[in-house]
Amino acid sequence: MIDAFLEYLSLEKKYSLHTVTAYKNDLRSFKDFLVSEYDQENFLEVHYPQIRNWIVVLVGENLSNRTINRKISSLKSLYKFLQKTSQIEVNPLSQHKSLKTEKRVQVPFTTKEINAVICQIEVGDDFISTRDKLIVELFYSTGIRRAELINIKSRDISFSDSTIKVLGKRNKERYVPLLTSVVETLEKYLELKKDFSIGLEELFITKKGNKIYETLVYRIINSYFSTVSSKEKKSPHILRHSFATHLLNQGANLNSVKELLGHSSLAATQVYVQNSLDAIKKVYNQAHPRSTKNENK
Repeated sequence: MIDAFLEYLSLEKKYSLHTVTAYKNDLRSFKDFLVSEYDQENFLEVHYPQIRNWIVVLVGENLSNRTINRKISSLKSLYKFLQKTSQIEVNPLSQHKSLKTEKRVQVPFTTKEINAVICQIEVGDDFISTRDKLIVELFYSTGIRRAELINIKSRDISFSDSTIKVLGKRNKERYVPLLTSVVETLEKYLELKKDFSIGLEELFITKKGNKIYETLVYRIINSYFSTVSSKEKKSPHILRHSFATHLLNQGANLNSVKELLGHSSLAATQVYVQNSLDAIKKVYNQAHPRSTKNENK
């Protein structure tokens, strides 16, 4: 039952291995609870009071409401699948309401911080520094996700029209333009890469010639930005967040930003609008004659 559901997520929904693994771990956690508390393994015989008791246990383990909601969401998706495949008639979570969570404030890097990092990485004949600079530049100039960057193939680069093909969520392809400065770093990187990789399709590799991996990409971004920023979060996602926020601050169309980010709906892109509005309000309050900051001048 669970194996069929995970296969459905992977093959039909086109979820990434990372996401499928997260679902698997959440469902295993609930199964362990059922066995421990009710000596029961059959998901088809579960009733909502049992799930509610699991939530109480999770709260008692001091898990955040956000984490608990994710686990329940995984379980709810399983039961929707079981309904779809006619294995159950009623979803025991159909009336469940998620626990309240505080909104996470994603603080983007400033252009000054980003430029400082790009300037501090000197590109010469050193493969690692050239690769790292290209990674930073690609994240900030394209807004791609970490998984998307890792899976870029060398053949996905088009130098003729300065674009890169990105394979996004659910295998949705999109083409993202490349800045001239990024193309220059890219050309330098590919030249140096020849000495480290033979026949590997992936664009980004380790110094041992293997495909780059998620934790390494995170460490690269965190390491460089820790030298210029005191922000709590310094991750590839914050660079994606910075990309979108800075474009909107400069007057970019929301639909255009949506396409560049690879979002399926505007609702997903609008999360970045708040930072843009904050910047607009700041300018407005500083410039408008009737602003309290200016009315005494």
